[in-house]
Amino acid sequence: MSKELLHVESLSVSFDGFKALDVEYFSLQENELRIVIGPNGAGKTTFMDVLCGKTKPDTGKAEMDGRDLVRMDEKEIVEAGVGRKFQTPTVFPSLTVFDNLRLAHRDGRGVFASLFQRLSPAIKADILRASQTIGLEAQLRQQAAYLSHGQKQWLEIGMLIVQDPRLLLIDEPAAGMTDEETAKTGELLLEMSKQRSIIVIEHDMEFVKQLARTVTVLCEGRVLTEGSMEKVQQDPKVIEQYLGRSKVDKAAAADIGLRPATPGGENA
Repeated sequence: MSKELLHVESLSVSFDGFKALDVEYFSLQENELRIVIGPNGAGKTTFMDVLCGKTKPDTGKAEMDGRDLVRMDEKEIVEAGVGRKFQTPTVFPSLTVFDNLRLAHRDGRGVFASLFQRLSPAIKADILRASQTIGLEAQLRQQAAYLSHGQKQWLEIGMLIVQDPRLLLIDEPAAGMTDEETAKTGELLLEMSKQRSIIVIEHDMEFVKQLARTVTVLCEGRVLTEGSMEKVQQDPKVIEQYLGRSKVDKAAAADIGLRPATPGGENA
């Protein structure tokens, strides 16, 4: 039986009186890959921001291994084993793939030491393993500026891997990728989830289906439902929220495979 890694209760965030997040309960198991979907403004990014310490909640807790992340600063959260990847890759384009991975390594010796002091065999081994995991072993000596968009995304994931986090927060990893890169990214995340827990925000539903694990739907800052993609698509609450109100909702509904009801009463 898997062990719970992350436990969230009564987590709320308000901006100028508007409640952007109101999550009563959320749980993530060790080595679980969870996909979070929802329309724009659903609270997905705010949820990630709270977990990594970028935003402090008004109420609630987010415990990892019994330690409350909301009581820590960003540096302490990283040290506790949480890593985050934003949608736009933030690699160092003038450095090689090897040097990007070396700078990100969890040894934390600083930029000067990382670039100019001799590395231990253990750190070199970590870098090599990470490059093999992300499929960039052959590009280790290549300048990051010359990588494709997908390769830059994988490099940033590798920069998280060498930090050895227990929980990875990944924001729209498939954005801007080719179909081939998207499929490879899905395979990478599935492989990584064998050793760490991962939360992914994503809008590409074909990509979500490839990962084919538990999906959490956020709407207006709340958890609307959770389950398999098939269960989510058939959930009456999801159908009502996405199809029952406006054209904007219907456009968002198409993103998760919902269609307006046919005269016979079933979804097309």
